[in-house]
Amino acid sequence: MLKKLSLISAAVALALTASNALALVSAQDAAKLGASLTPFGAEKAGNAAGTIPEWNGGITQAPAGYKSGKHHVDPFPEDKPLFTITKANLDQYKANLTPGQIALFNAYPDSFQMPVYQTRRSGSAPQWVYDNTVKNATTAKLLDGGNGFADAYGGIPFPIPQSGVEALWNHVTRYRGTYIVRRASEVAVQRNGDYSLVTSQQEALFKYYNPQGSYADLNNILFYYLSFTKSPARLAGGATLVHETLDQVKEPRQAWGYNAGQRRVRRAPNLAYDTPIAAADGLRTADDTDMFNGAPDRYDWKLVGKKEIYIPYNNYKVSSPEVKYEELLQPGHLNPAVTRNELHRVWVVEGTLKSGARHIYSKRTLFLDEDSWQAAVVDQYDGRGELWRVSVAYLKNYYDLPTTWSALDVFHDLQARRYHVQNLDNEEPSTIDFTQAVSDDGYFKPSALRRRGTR
Repeated sequence: MLKKLSLISAAVALALTASNALALVSAQDAAKLGASLTPFGAEKAGNAAGTIPEWNGGITQAPAGYKSGKHHVDPFPEDKPLFTITKANLDQYKANLTPGQIALFNAYPDSFQMPVYQTRRSGSAPQWVYDNTVKNATTAKLLDGGNGFADAYGGIPFPIPQSGVEALWNHVTRYRGTYIVRRASEVAVQRNGDYSLVTSQQEALFKYYNPQGSYADLNNILFYYLSFTKSPARLAGGATLVHETLDQVKEPRQAWGYNAGQRRVRRAPNLAYDTPIAAADGLRTADDTDMFNGAPDRYDWKLVGKKEIYIPYNNYKVSSPEVKYEELLQPGHLNPAVTRNELHRVWVVEGTLKSGARHIYSKRTLFLDEDSWQAAVVDQYDGRGELWRVSVAYLKNYYDLPTTWSALDVFHDLQARRYHVQNLDNEEPSTIDFTQAVSDDGYFKPSALRRRGTR
């Protein structure tokens, strides 16, 4: 009898576990989207102190003077800093900073600062993305222990997240247009401030956000990414192609590299997890890119909750053509005078390395902007549990779409006292282009690499 009861109890526990894994948001909770919650699931109301305002739709049109394809005009040109956080007054603001931000003040006490501006909840997205997000709320479900998801398309999959891995997927699949073309540079800035630009042209087709597509059309592909190096001369002509899969445990990311000197296309099966990126001088891992990307399977992800944090927001000056690289890139960190920080609510998601899994980071904590699901800050810890690296995304609204995305991604190594910067385009004649369209997936086949990767 006891044995029979034990078996029944085990079966019930298993059923409850399975039901929780597949639990969907109720229609009653989903009805909050667009009401008390924004269409992306953020709290529409401001905070009690009045330091975070109500969300009223964000930026809905480009400011005067903006020309399509050109660098973005600052929609808030008259704003001035309310105050500046420095090492001297750090204790006053610690409650609203991440451990990584605090560590940057301690690492560079004489130079690192955070100018804080009026909070402007500028985040916005197209209506069709909002509509799809609302649909996804009651249909999306995790697969394979969270390594993928099903029955969501063209919007945030889990706008009312029930777990850390759901919130992580919201960041990974956030809206960034359908097809993009960008010429930009990246640099590894040494301790003394020296750096060398590596310039490339990048193209990406986000299949998940093809307005004419559907979840059934994905075939496990989230997006295609192609990058070919333009300079320096010793690297020019090299190219990288990525087919990003949704469930990378079921079907690993497919990647290829083209070497212009050898004129050969080769598979790049190790372009994942903690593989160091050569162009970053070892300061960025493959899954550091975009603050976090790729398979979530090596970590246990916990949804810690929400906090009010000073994060980079509405950073139009850091990518302005009026700010040259020599002014922007300083020893240790970006020039604080051209950065902008605001108080926003963020989702805190903590990933702890699973027992038996391998990665150079034992823990990583992501701070996700509630209005966009974009990771604004990520703190990464080494094998001893000590804070090692801090990734910072300098967010702004790309109002030509619109969407909230980073103007620059910066990866700090606290131990090496060096940092890496991606997406520099200040000295380029134009910025990211969302207007071109590619209708054929064949454009992103490995056979096209040799043709595209010319010096």
